[in-house]
Amino acid sequence: MSKKIQPPVAKKELKKLEIHEVEREDNYFWLRFKENQEVIDYLTAENDYTKEKTKHLDSFTDELFTEMKNRIKEDDESVPYKYKDYFYYDKDVKDKEYKVYCRKYLSLDAEEEVLLDLNELAKDFEYYKLRTFKISPNQKLLAYSIDTTGYEKFVINIKDLETGETYAPGIENIGWNFEWGDDSTIFYNVRDEAQRPYMLRRHVIGIPSERDAIIFEEKDIERRVSVRRSKDQKFLFMDSVSTLSSETHFLDLNQPMGEFKLFYPREEEHEYVLSHKDDYFYVITNSENSTNFRLIRTPLEKTDKENWEEILPHNEDVRLSYAESFKDFMVIHKREEGLPKVDIFYEMDDERNHTIEFPESVYTLWRGDNLEYTSEIYRVEYTSLITPKSTYDYHVSSNELELKKQDEIKNYDKDDFVTERKLIEARDGTQVPITIVHRKDINFPAPTYLYGYGSYGVNMDPEFSSSILSLTERGIIYVISHVRGGGELGRPWYEDGKMLKKKNSFYDFIDTAEHLLKENVTTKEQLVIAGGSAGGLLVGACVTMRPDLFHFVIPRVPFVDVVTTMLDDSIPLTAQEWKEWGNPNDKEQFDYMLSYSPYDQIRAIDYPHMLVTTGLNDPRVAFWEPAKFVAKLRALKTDNNDLVLKTNMGAGHHGASGRYQYLKETAFIYANILDKVNLAK
Repeated sequence: MSKKIQPPVAKKELKKLEIHEVEREDNYFWLRFKENQEVIDYLTAENDYTKEKTKHLDSFTDELFTEMKNRIKEDDESVPYKYKDYFYYDKDVKDKEYKVYCRKYLSLDAEEEVLLDLNELAKDFEYYKLRTFKISPNQKLLAYSIDTTGYEKFVINIKDLETGETYAPGIENIGWNFEWGDDSTIFYNVRDEAQRPYMLRRHVIGIPSERDAIIFEEKDIERRVSVRRSKDQKFLFMDSVSTLSSETHFLDLNQPMGEFKLFYPREEEHEYVLSHKDDYFYVITNSENSTNFRLIRTPLEKTDKENWEEILPHNEDVRLSYAESFKDFMVIHKREEGLPKVDIFYEMDDERNHTIEFPESVYTLWRGDNLEYTSEIYRVEYTSLITPKSTYDYHVSSNELELKKQDEIKNYDKDDFVTERKLIEARDGTQVPITIVHRKDINFPAPTYLYGYGSYGVNMDPEFSSSILSLTERGIIYVISHVRGGGELGRPWYEDGKMLKKKNSFYDFIDTAEHLLKENVTTKEQLVIAGGSAGGLLVGACVTMRPDLFHFVIPRVPFVDVVTTMLDDSIPLTAQEWKEWGNPNDKEQFDYMLSYSPYDQIRAIDYPHMLVTTGLNDPRVAFWEPAKFVAKLRALKTDNNDLVLKTNMGAGHHGASGRYQYLKETAFIYANILDKVNLAK
């Protein structure tokens, strides 16, 4: 066991924060200023303490890392996808951190052309993240965006694939995405000081980027701007969206230097997503009180609502997610009974319309690389808690699923495990789905790892993880609670776990934990909970509400200083998320947010063991939130349980960028979990 060592003590420097005649005292507000050397010294001291406190697990962490590494196929290659004259794919190389991107001309038997070797590009950087990879329409240029800090400050580089030359300098300070117009133009979004993508610009190859034309500037601080191409490559769509409102402009790509036209003006609580097929725009929209959305179409030159023709009506039990247009059919992604489903759609009442059948009852899937508009094959990526990621080609005309590849996991037999979906009853009678995986030969009660998220309408779907096997093979039960605030059961499920109903997310998670205890699945001494980002808020709120319920809590990059952050619209994402969490400038919303904000709810009581993680360059949840959370906990808690903070000093929200470095971070967390439930060697 580790020796008794004293944790760092953050100095107290009182700052009084007052709004709505409510005064809050914050002794650790000073921790937000990372240019202050004292802040860096404190984070370093916390890292040193964490290292010393957990050093008895060093060899076990190394063992887990080796186990995780040996379980995967280190030399691996993705299934190639066709785009015009080339087949594109990426590959992993043994002992290399990053992917290599390649293509072959006309045939998979052709000579390999290496487009990007990220290992070479990343060799001088501690952090290197590829965000977007786009081939020009004529296949001669490659534009790609990279981040070398973790702060998501992306730069677009443009490489001539014929000469191998990369144009310098790149286009800096872009947002999250860009698109080719034609072979000589790129449209990209730009971020403001709060890191909001607020502007669309057009770059012409060969002209300095400082001369790039401003196409659109969004003044509303709650909205963000992005750009995308239609599947048939005929239109460019510029979207300006907030949490509850959409507005799209479109550009005919026959005239990439032309003007964008407005499809339909923004309206409060009207969301829509545009696609194009033949002579129509197809739109997934929640207009006409369509909470779960409906599909309409309208002629290209007649986009007013009176011209909207309903194709798929609203269904209270089915959430339409998005539509993809192909030459001869459409693909409709939807959610039904908590599961993602895919429809092939021709026209209303067409006998060829059907839903793709998948091999398991509990699974998740997402669209694969489908760049060919004329294709008769639709590619999906499929997985479940016991099935490794699988690439399927669905042959639309014959209704056949063709397995192209399944990730190879060494020394794994899915028949040794069982997964199931259950419903538990929350305190208000709501039936909350949970997904479970464990070894078939498990004896109950057993150590349990409970995970959740529950925000933004994001679906916490059951995906296979080769790393999780290091827990489940040792007898841990892995449970996902699909709490309200996510999108698993449609838009109402999301609406019932946000703003002034946010506590439903926390109650669902707590009620899941109590169900597991009541049903003798686990015990309090064996119950571990975890969540990241908004999921970090979830577990942070739950542990301040019910600290008696859990044994070990892992808030990863947690959003825990809710009120202070949401009052500061200079912080990235804040203003854009008032419709998610609430705007504390409103008294009712302030009172509600304050009542659950984990940082504000810390009291002088006993808390369970905790491991908190953050990244110094995180632009989404600033490092100071978890740092302040730990500092205040340490000053007030009355127990002797472990409390450690681990800060990645060279990364951001998503942790290490290299695949082996990320596995090492995971191995460290899992070693701590296994240690706390007495399963570490």
